[in-house]
Amino acid sequence: MGLTLVGAALLCVSVAPPPPVRAASGCAADAMLVFDGSASMAEVGFDANAPTRIEEARTALRRAMPQIAPVRRVGLLVYGPGPEGSCDGINLHFAPVADAAEPVIAAIEHVDPNGLTPLTASVRAAAEVLDYRARPAIVVLVTDGNETCGGRPCQTGKELALAARDLTIHVIGFRVVADPFAWDSPEAGVYSGGASVAKCLSDGTGGTYVSTQTVDELAEALRETLGCALIGHGPRRKQRLG
Repeated sequence: MGLTLVGAALLCVSVAPPPPVRAASGCAADAMLVFDGSASMAEVGFDANAPTRIEEARTALRRAMPQIAPVRRVGLLVYGPGPEGSCDGINLHFAPVADAAEPVIAAIEHVDPNGLTPLTASVRAAAEVLDYRARPAIVVLVTDGNETCGGRPCQTGKELALAARDLTIHVIGFRVVADPFAWDSPEAGVYSGGASVAKCLSDGTGGTYVSTQTVDELAEALRETLGCALIGHGPRRKQRLG
């Protein structure tokens, strides 16, 4: 027997596509990705045939940025590249722009890891780009170790939080090798368990510190910190915070 008009109407309702997913208002805040391009990013682990950290980070960015860029304006600052042993390699590639996936990926593809790790000065510089005293701002720092240029992340996190209108710093530790006795990282021994002292920056501003070891974990951490919650989607898998 054919469908009645009422039955047909109900069937049409039941298979109608859901409304389009839209970005939540939290994505209104611009973000800066502060990326580690120091010499240690060219290192491999115990397996000499494994990809270097920079190669794995590039893979993670290629996976994550196309999902992040449509919902948030993102800028890029890279620290490290420069003369060997230098702390001067703080390179602002661009301030936040819409659809930043291609420019971020292209810039990181050309990073030649070298130099030391002025992560504290780099985060300060990124916050200034975001006009953090007057506007809500997000900084996501990717690092594989400690500050090595004499900066004080714990002190800096507190100072930035006091001066900011609404600044959140998230820190992603990627295959971190932390030296708690490093002479060029005065606060290096603050955390035990292998966390980078950069965790002070997230702790001081209400952000998160995410410990990652693999490409998949790094890509997910980038999506969680740079991305935006979507109305209509279920909660994402939570990263283990370290």
